[in-house]
Amino acid sequence: MTEAMLRKKPGMTSVREMPVLQDGPPPGGFPPVRYARRIPNKGPSAIAIFLTTFGAFAWGMYEVGKGNKIRRALKDEKYGARRAILPMIQAEEDERFVKEWKKHLEEEARIMKNVPGWKVGESVYNSGKWMPPATGELRPEVW
Repeated sequence: MTEAMLRKKPGMTSVREMPVLQDGPPPGGFPPVRYARRIPNKGPSAIAIFLTTFGAFAWGMYEVGKGNKIRRALKDEKYGARRAILPMIQAEEDERFVKEWKKHLEEEARIMKNVPGWKVGESVYNSGKWMPPATGELRPEVW
């Protein structure tokens, strides 16, 4: 398309012959530009946010306290049950230890029968105090 058809001016031969067309403001002018800082008053106030946060925190701590009470009660129940069955478990362990100790003494008597002056079951230590083996095994070297 030529400039003549765009501007509807017949007979133009050059761009220099085109009339000057300049943009301008709309009739009545542009609306004023807002440059002042205007913060809207939407949303909750600071005290409302603080009270809501404090309320949520207080409720959470209340729930934690309830959970701690429940957990403490379950722990007390577990420890109470363990304390109740401890004598029975200790009696079973003592019975097992006595059987193993008798086997150990028989084995010691069999091995040391030719040693003069050997007393079966007598401690080689002179502390005068008897302590069961700490490992739970009478002869760990055999295993």
